[in-house]
Amino acid sequence: MSMLKYNNYLYLLTVASLMLFQCSTNNSGEESGNAGGAANIPEGVEQQSLEIMNTPAWKPADFEIFSPGGYTTFQAADLGHPFKGRKNSVVRIAPEINGLTGVKLPAGQYEKGVEEPLKLKFQEPVKVLIGIFQDKGYRQLQSGKGELVLENGLTLTGMPPLKIYAVPYPAGTHQINPEGKGLFTVVGVVKENQTLTYRDAGLMDGREYEPFIVEGFSDEETLFEIIGGPDEPVVEEGMPGTEGIQGGFEGGRCVKIGDTYHMFPTERAGEPGVEAYHDRVKTRIGHWTSKDAINWTRQSTIYQASGNYAVTEDDNPMNDRRGAIWSFMPVFSEENNRWYGFYLAYTVHKEIAPNHSFGRIWRAESQQEGIEGIGGPYKDVGIVIEPGLNSQPWEGRQGVASFFPYKVKDQWLGFYSGAFPYNSWADYPKNTGKGWYVGLAESDKLEGPWTRMDTTVNPVTSMHPWFIENPIVSQLPNGLYIAIYDGGPDAWGLHLPNMFGYSLSKDGYHWSESHYFPIRTKVKKWWDIMRTPLCLIPEGNDIYTVVYAAIDEERRFHPMGMVKLKLNREVLERKLHNM
Repeated sequence: MSMLKYNNYLYLLTVASLMLFQCSTNNSGEESGNAGGAANIPEGVEQQSLEIMNTPAWKPADFEIFSPGGYTTFQAADLGHPFKGRKNSVVRIAPEINGLTGVKLPAGQYEKGVEEPLKLKFQEPVKVLIGIFQDKGYRQLQSGKGELVLENGLTLTGMPPLKIYAVPYPAGTHQINPEGKGLFTVVGVVKENQTLTYRDAGLMDGREYEPFIVEGFSDEETLFEIIGGPDEPVVEEGMPGTEGIQGGFEGGRCVKIGDTYHMFPTERAGEPGVEAYHDRVKTRIGHWTSKDAINWTRQSTIYQASGNYAVTEDDNPMNDRRGAIWSFMPVFSEENNRWYGFYLAYTVHKEIAPNHSFGRIWRAESQQEGIEGIGGPYKDVGIVIEPGLNSQPWEGRQGVASFFPYKVKDQWLGFYSGAFPYNSWADYPKNTGKGWYVGLAESDKLEGPWTRMDTTVNPVTSMHPWFIENPIVSQLPNGLYIAIYDGGPDAWGLHLPNMFGYSLSKDGYHWSESHYFPIRTKVKKWWDIMRTPLCLIPEGNDIYTVVYAAIDEERRFHPMGMVKLKLNREVLERKLHNM
């Protein structure tokens, strides 16, 4: 029998910082289709932010669990998981209940109707906050059992809206067992001698989200511990080297050679006096170096986009097909003893979403041999993959939107991406749907020719059903492949994790479901939208460095950040054994 007693200490420590999270709003980067470039606030967040300023938190009460059968607790706060064995997590929460200690229910037992009833012990009169899902197939409170105190006050990924009832209990041990079969949730236990004023918090329906796995919060073993990193951006507006960059940074790749980091971000250069929309069109690829991944020095410009706009709606050679340049990925060729740079060139239409269209992947070669030649200069060799007769409808109007090659035994594979898909080619050129997908291409040589794998493989949806951007692949110490990528924004009509994620593969072809890194739990959250990781660099002693691009929606300039992770070798071996 478990007898767990909880006090208010954790609640008091965390509620202030968790409320700060609720005050944050969201925006999105262009690659996810923000045609206008304006800030977009998720449903319910603006209202919630105002309410947090005026609504006091309810006072928690201590309790003990007196039931066997897998009951434990969860924190009713950002990323809390109320059900054992399920991915459903908290993504919106009203301030009244933010930080309370709830009871984590064994979901499988409740859904089958074979659970051991929940029993709680109280030292004083309390009110138990019971959440009832507003849809068929869930438990209901007996008529008159409790008082409705909060409606739409908790958003759980993949779950219907909740009504939260305050059910009074005297001191003693009591069974908490709403009628019927299916799930409910115990959000918390609060002191009886306080007034709980009803309101409708207006938070969004959790079914707008696909449930996702949060590293360190879900029931799955934690492969990477988030150690932490600087609480401020490492490349920020006004720092040396940022002159002439109006809009900050986006994705690319960072590698480490000896004791020096080499970063190749997309610089959203834009032009002085021209609207922010142009920042993501007049782009360039920069080369930056650092000894610690914190203090960076700009070395050179590798490529500069024209910034020109298309004159036709379709993929027409009349258009400038290098209007915008993004995502430079340096990969070293052992055979040719030089660096290759794979990068993306777009046609840009000013009015049709996605503005970045008909992407093509170019390969360039460093003119300096050897590993030290990473800084170039680079010379274009040719296009390795582009829209054409072998394109697949899921690649959509955005075309080939990123490319990263990696070696598997004696063969090369490459992730390539597409977005704004066509249902069929009859939808070309501008009748598009929703989705940011990746697929696989293969080649005998790094130089190519590259061939798309067929539609029995592509798109690869095992990581996420419809959003993966800019994957970068490496190998972990036991040979498992790991891809790290942008997991998508929670904004602008897209209800995604707003974290970068990773996936594992034993053979380079078959990839596991995404896990997402909640780095905001260890790094002060200076961003609204988490965007693109540029690396996963091993530092020794199982420590890894990630440099990432992110967005503060209140500013035009998008900075770069850095965080450290620690690999758990024992978990890694179990992952390999289970694949």
